Amino acid sequence: MKKIIALIVTHIAALGAGFALGVYFLPILTAPDAPAAEVLEEQVAAAEYSAELNRDLAGSDALHWGEGTISVSESRIVHQGELAPGPDYMVYLTDTFVEDEAGFEAIKADAVRIGSVKTFDGFLLDVPEGVNIEDYTTVVVWCEAFGEFITAAEYRSLAS
Repeated sequence: MKKIIALIVTHIAALGAGFALGVYFLPILTAPDAPAAEVLEEQVAAAEYSAELNRDLAGSDALHWGEGTISVSESRIVHQGELAPGPDYMVYLTDTFVEDEAGFEAIKADAVRIGSVKTFDGFLLDVPEGVNIEDYTTVVVWCEAFGEFITAAEYRSLAS
């Protein structure tokens, strides 16, 4: 009987570990190539704002983080750097800087969704027509699938 219980427990543990590894590695394996560095540089040169992403935010941890530079123009948002890999990342603009899940969830209804992130070593997103970057101050990367804060950067202050 002990042998059967041990087999059941170990098989359930192996299934759980396999599922967790699949959730982590699937986005990496299916990610398209990141935009070429030259393309990102060209877009950065046209940006009106830029800000640094860092791993030291309250909502960032070993599995949810971003680093590098976010550049914002009227037509594009460009990231040069790295994001922790994960599923279903979305970029939002907010009018308030947030640095954790609770902060973002409190203002998510007023945030504007820019687009989906599919690459983890730099991205380039078009700002949707009708979105004025001057109405916002912060870029937030959020995992929709798990409701996890990834990172954020304030590209301009309200006094600007």
